[in-house]
Amino acid sequence: MGTYYLTVYDKDGTNLLDDTLEAKNDQEAKKIGQQLLEEKGYEEHTHRCVSPNGHLVLFHR
Repeated sequence: MGTYYLTVYDKDGTNLLDDTLEAKNDQEAKKIGQQLLEEKGYEEHTHRCVSPNGHLVLFHR
């Protein structure tokens, strides 16, 4: 398991969400991240999910 970081920004750059999630791999983290975004209504906001080693798993601008 690894700790992934999910961050969401508003158009003006305001940080709307800073959350962590645990996942076995990048694919699972992407799925969990997308579910969290949908639950919170942030799927159309700028967001990113970063893996424990620093690469992007999920990104939307």
